[in-house]
Amino acid sequence: MNKIKAVFFDIDGTLVSFKTHRVSEAVCAAIERMRRKGIKCFISSGRHLNNIDNLGDLQFDGYVTVNGGMTYLGGEMIDSNPIARADVESMLDMIYPENLMAVSFVLREGLVMNVDNARSDYIFEQLKFKKKPRIVDLRTLGGEEVYQMISFFDRQEEPAIMSRLPHCQSARWSPIFTDVVPKGQSKVRGIDKVCEVMGISPEECMAFGDGGNDVEMLRHFGLGVAMGNADEEVKKEADDVCPSVDEDGIAWMVEKVGV
Repeated sequence: MNKIKAVFFDIDGTLVSFKTHRVSEAVCAAIERMRRKGIKCFISSGRHLNNIDNLGDLQFDGYVTVNGGMTYLGGEMIDSNPIARADVESMLDMIYPENLMAVSFVLREGLVMNVDNARSDYIFEQLKFKKKPRIVDLRTLGGEEVYQMISFFDRQEEPAIMSRLPHCQSARWSPIFTDVVPKGQSKVRGIDKVCEVMGISPEECMAFGDGGNDVEMLRHFGLGVAMGNADEEVKKEADDVCPSVDEDGIAWMVEKVGV
């Protein structure tokens, strides 16, 4: 295995426990040690940058956000990939006029939503969002670019809905909602941009994740690590599996690999 020069971390269920809603002291210490050694550490999440507010005082070198839709390095956006306008309009046609499902549009400046319901309330409570999406009529946004559509429909409804969004794909990591993103997009898009700018190859990177939207990232790197709490489908795609987020799996793997 090549020397590890950079590590990418998913947040929810990977860095942050759904039980404690924070990063453990052991994992914080492991990340701080790596950064002192000169290893670059990055976030790679489905969250918008404004909603990455659960990492305490941990510092990172950059952020791949919105499943690769917006990527930041040193505080500067270095890449973005909005959804095709035709698919945004198709989603609006499915939502209105009856508000048939809850959908949050991820914009450059934050999240807005047509309506909240029991499903969305549950998820945003699970994720401990300090800034919940603002409720608006999504039809009034004009041509504002949309980078992700957080859509509250289940797996059974997915084929029919996605068939009306030909330029998009589903990046599902929950049974009750999915992140609708541009076709071909994953966290790897943002990661590749970071690696290009930093002069680092994927073989020199390690990644940690637990959800379906992490699979391509885990496949892509020299060492892709699934959390012990990940679904079996995710574990099958990883190079290695560490203990769960509640067992300080990241710290365990960092020590095992010796980075």
